[in-house]
This record gives sequence, structure tokens and C-alpha cells, in this order.
Amino acid sequence: MLASLERANYEEPTPVQAGIIPRALEGIDVLGQARTGTGKTAAFAIPIIELLKRGEKNHAPRALVLVPTRELAVQVKDEFEKLAHGFKLSSVPIYGGKPIRGQVAKLERGADVIIGTPGRVIDLIGRGALDLRSIQIVVLDEADRMLDIGFRPDIEKILRRCPKERQTLLLSATVAPPVERLARTYMREPEVMDFSPKTKAVDTIEQFYFTVEQDQKFDLLVELVKRDKPEQAIIFCRTKRGVEKIHRRLAKHFPGTDMMHGDMQQGGRDRVMKAFRAGEVLILVATDVVGRGIDVSGISHIVNFDIPQSSDDYVHRVGRTGRMGREGIAYTFVTTEEGGELTRIEMLINRLLKRDDIEGFTTVATATRPSGSDAEPATSAETEDSVPKAPRPLPPGRRAPKRHRRAL
Repeated sequence: MLASLERANYEEPTPVQAGIIPRALEGIDVLGQARTGTGKTAAFAIPIIELLKRGEKNHAPRALVLVPTRELAVQVKDEFEKLAHGFKLSSVPIYGGKPIRGQVAKLERGADVIIGTPGRVIDLIGRGALDLRSIQIVVLDEADRMLDIGFRPDIEKILRRCPKERQTLLLSATVAPPVERLARTYMREPEVMDFSPKTKAVDTIEQFYFTVEQDQKFDLLVELVKRDKPEQAIIFCRTKRGVEKIHRRLAKHFPGTDMMHGDMQQGGRDRVMKAFRAGEVLILVATDVVGRGIDVSGISHIVNFDIPQSSDDYVHRVGRTGRMGREGIAYTFVTTEEGGELTRIEMLINRLLKRDDIEGFTTVATATRPSGSDAEPATSAETEDSVPKAPRPLPPGRRAPKRHRRAL
């Protein structure tokens, strides 16, 4: 294992690895809270490899790693292969979007470690192609994300199929009540380890915002890329249609631009991620399908073309840069109606985003910012508009229409 770590250029353990590996090697259940980009994969892969090499090899899998996305399954499998160099341990990724027949054939040849998404694991169990009775270790990676996207029933079915005396490692960026309930039900007196920083944002990431009208966002994006000349960047959009539209327009300005979203064929997604990791794709326009767990070390810039729907998604998007202590920059485009969303993000990360402007580029006539002491005063026109006008008198016999307040 030491030779394998040296070959992978892993010289010093990260805090997550230094905390989890010794406890996992002792067979203890661990509930670890840590953001992505802190070495979580190696923190569970190293103990699994060490524990499995001591045991007796048989045909059935002995370790199961559940992940939320196909891309993460491939990434975890690559990490296992890198760390298991020189060991006679086989790992098989199983996920949707690829023909099930090939995955069944690999399982029939025997596998020590299964890395899969819950839906495909359930499918293979139902077909009788996957037997979990010999499982010794189960890992729930990015558990909060798996619960967010509705995998809880599948996860519970899978855990009930595994032996009760197994060891369980649960790793999550946030430990919300659903994650706690899952741990309480399916883990044996787990040791809770919190590696998350006091604030939610990485200190090495500079974070800025632009106030911009919706129809000027694309022009601003072009000017921003020209100004910063990022090594590699991810542009996050809220919708698949938005990703396709921005990719189509941006590719005309910058070669080496590609896109990724959930409706793409798995072969296409694999091709894009491979090219992005190899540095052939410099700008990736994507939905939140790459917002979690994807580790590409060369990403220097993140641009939130659309502000994320939840503040937690902001943290995960921004976490794609500043990996393993490197520096990174994140920009968020905020329309004048989205000041509240910006404030919620700032409250979550306990930090004010800095306002940025591009010289010679006018975004909005008067940019207002409803956030703390940095708020800019409203113009006199805005002040006048904010005064309620007296209602018009109704004609005789007409009743005033009912008014309903919208719930917050």
C-alpha cells in the first residue's frame, strides 16, 4: 500500500484521511462530514483495500460503494484501481446509461468491490446477477445528495440485503436530519467525525458577484472569459435547455468548449468528462449533474450563469475549484430580482461576496444590493415608485375583487 501511495504521489494524508482511515481499519462504523475535494475517496478506498486483502477471496463481492451519479462511480473506480496497484483486487462500476449485459458479465467473472448508483444496483439484485450476502463493508458516499434526489427507498432496500454484521461508512457534505435518521437506523453506534470548516466556503476560493440584467448575461460571460483567460472553467446553468443554448453560442467565441447535462447519452457524458480531465475541454457548460463530487484538479474558475436554486448547491458548485488547497475563483451572475438569493448564500457561507465589474461593460443602470451594510441607496425614482398609490374609486354597485396574500 505504501508503494501504491508513493506511485500515486500521495505524500501526506489530508485531515479527512488521517481521521477516517485508522478508525475504519479497526472495523468501526464512521459517519464522516466533509466537503468534496478533501480526499474522501481515498479515505474509504485505502481501508477497504487493506481489509479485503487480508480476507479470503471468493466469487461474490465483499465491498459495496453507493454513489449518486454515474460520473462519480467512474471516478471512484479509477481511484480504487490507482490505490490497488499491485493487489489482486477487482472493482466493477455499475450504473445506468450503459448496457446491463456487459455489467452482468463482469459480475459473473467475480468482483471484490462494487461501485454503483442505487437504481442500477437494485436492478441487478432483482435480476439475480448481484449477491450481497458476502458484503463486509458498505460505503454511502455523498449520502446527502443521494437522499436529495430520491434514492432513500433504494438505499434502504440495499442495506437490508447486506449482512447485519457488516461495517458501514457514511460520508456526507452535510448531515441533515434525513442523513441522521439513515445513520441511526442502519449503522452500529457510528463514530461521528466532522471535518467541515466553520464556514461553508473554502478559504482558497475568491468569490465575486456581478449584478446584470438577464438579457446581458451572455455578453458579460464572453467579456469575463476574455478578461480572466481561465485555465479551465465550468459554467453552471439551471436548465438543460439553457446549457445547450449557452454552449452553442459560446463555442463560436472559444474553441475547446463543451457541455454536459442529464439527458445526454452516457457515452457522450463519459467522452466529455474524459476530455475535460485531459485538458482538451477548457470550458464546460453544465447543469448541477457535475455540481457534486467530480474531481478535476485544473479547474481555475466557476461561473454561476444562473444563480443556484438552493444555497447548498452554491457551495457544491463552487467546490469544483480550489481543490486540495489550490486557489480558485467563483463568479455569480445576479439579476436585480435575485438579491434575496444572494443574501441567503452569503448567510450560509458567513461571508459577503465582493462586487465585480468589467471596465467598459455596463450591466445595469443602477445596481442595487439588498445585503447588509454594502446595500446601495435607492434612486429617487425607485423611492417614488415604492410609495403605494391610492386605489381608484369603484363604480356604484361594483364590489372590490378579493386580494390574496402569497404565502412566504
